[in-house]
Amino acid sequence: MNTIECRVEQITNLTPYVYKVMLAPNEAVTFKPGQYLNLVMAEDDKRAFSIASAPHQSLIELQIGAFGEDSYAMQAIEKLKNSDSVTIEAPMGNAHLREESQRPLLLMAGGTGFSYIKSMFEHLAKQGTERPLLVYWGLRTQDACYELEQTKAMVESLPNARFIPVVEQADEAWQGQTGLVHQAVMKDIVSLEPYDIYLAGRFDMVGIVRNDFVEHGANIDHMYADAFAFI
Repeated sequence: MNTIECRVEQITNLTPYVYKVMLAPNEAVTFKPGQYLNLVMAEDDKRAFSIASAPHQSLIELQIGAFGEDSYAMQAIEKLKNSDSVTIEAPMGNAHLREESQRPLLLMAGGTGFSYIKSMFEHLAKQGTERPLLVYWGLRTQDACYELEQTKAMVESLPNARFIPVVEQADEAWQGQTGLVHQAVMKDIVSLEPYDIYLAGRFDMVGIVRNDFVEHGANIDHMYADAFAFI
């Protein structure tokens, strides 16, 4: 882990509640796809956010979902908005992509957990991987969707890859899958036994998914999520 100063390059809205933050580090940051960083708010206040960019990219991207004026995430957004530069600690986390494996890949995220899997599929696209790859992204409503076409184009540029967004509460205009994202996975895949599985989302969701996926054949030794350290 290194302590690194970063210039705040840009903050934009992906949705009314999701912010895209671009940071320019003052030195190269070495990390593995799927790791996270700590944003240093104060010496005793460090806040964890997944790195959404891939290791080959020069800027560090964060996607931060922020609800409520004084929430954990909104306080971080306000600091970023009001600072020319910030301090980060990186890399963090052990739920990174296992590149030495040749097993099929399942990347699944709920909400802004998307940033965790985005780092992975952007890296895999850069590498031109031929490993079978399924990317599932679960969202509560269509209004929460962003970058769908961009993600589909990148993932499906690979020879054995598919991107499947799943909306829990969809209206008649939605053309894709509906319901809970992990249930869509279990409906589509007969057994999860062959897969390396990477999960991101609310801790309570990840706990339920872990149990359900194991019952659906998943090997716990080939399931990865930062949340596993806390649940």
